[in-house]
Amino acid sequence: AVQNDVSVQLEYTLTVDGNVVDSTDGREPFSYVHGKGQIIPGLERQLAGLHIGDNKEITVSPEDGYGPINPSAVVEVPKGSLPANLTPEAGLILRGMDPDGKTFRATIRDVKDQTVTLDMNHPLAGKTLLFKIKVINIAPSPAQ
Repeated sequence: AVQNDVSVQLEYTLTVDGNVVDSTDGREPFSYVHGKGQIIPGLERQLAGLHIGDNKEITVSPEDGYGPINPSAVVEVPKGSLPANLTPEAGLILRGMDPDGKTFRATIRDVKDQTVTLDMNHPLAGKTLLFKIKVINIAPSPAQ
């Protein structure tokens, strides 16, 4: 059964607001070590106890997924702080590094004359996630 410290392989399809946003269809199964926080908490909790061959639909609330939308993660920055070769447009996804050296991902929400509004929330923040999963394999976790 799926339990802490075992390696799990899953096939899955993730649907958000009726649209498929990710799937292992046509790819290798997804692998993770259970109980290590490698996947979102709401999914990990609901996989516990499943066996090879089990199929399940799992709904994960925003609080147990990528969190609620954090209004303070939406910031307005001067256009000059963006790379010079970038033409900002709404919907464009930027990747960068903050002053502490942590990587970040931001979506441009709005472009004004002098500033750009960046949304640093995870794209799935505030969303209810619907996973259709099938457990493909369960094995002892490789030695750490």
